Amino acid sequence: MTSRQQFHDELDALHRKLLEMGSLVEDVVRESVDSLAARDTTVAQRVIDTDDRLDAMELEIERGCIHLIALQQPMAADLRLLTTILKIITDLERMADNAVNIAEITLRIGDQELVKPLIDIPKMAEASVAMVHDALQAVVDKNATAARAVCARDDMVDRMYADLFDELVGIMKSDTDPERVAQCANLMFAARFLERIADHAVNVGERVVYLVTGKREKLG
Repeated sequence: MTSRQQFHDELDALHRKLLEMGSLVEDVVRESVDSLAARDTTVAQRVIDTDDRLDAMELEIERGCIHLIALQQPMAADLRLLTTILKIITDLERMADNAVNIAEITLRIGDQELVKPLIDIPKMAEASVAMVHDALQAVVDKNATAARAVCARDDMVDRMYADLFDELVGIMKSDTDPERVAQCANLMFAARFLERIADHAVNVGERVVYLVTGKREKLG
């Protein structure tokens, strides 16, 4: 096997590991919100426990990228792909951290009755996870147009967050029960963490545009 063929084989392997990490991040975001909706502390703890695995995946991919950059000295498009992967795994790791934060909120709320039906937060999660999935598909396809379309959906998640924030503030103003007021604050944080996940999906989209065009565009 030529060194060039070995390089591309290793690069393909890193690409697959990136997508594996992304798929796991999608799963933990969904599970964190499922745990909150059902007040299921077992699922919440599983999300928290998965964080170490995701940290290890990030480190493995990072080492692989640095290894190829140092030993193969890739040029042009290959170097751009490696640096893009390095950036994307950071965004994925931060998405996972936000999922863990939501799971920790589940543990804090415990078996309390929710102050309102949990409709908005699952919708935000669905929209945010879809953005993550489509941004990663844009990486696979090297599709800058699809990446830009993902970034354009961030405004919808922002509106959902703003509407829920206003609703929860209204509940807090009219309620004198400290436990319910605290829960409203926790739900605000959960929504904010989902909004941040969508922001990281935008980052991935921007990195795809850079990968394909070589130009940096601010899309979020």
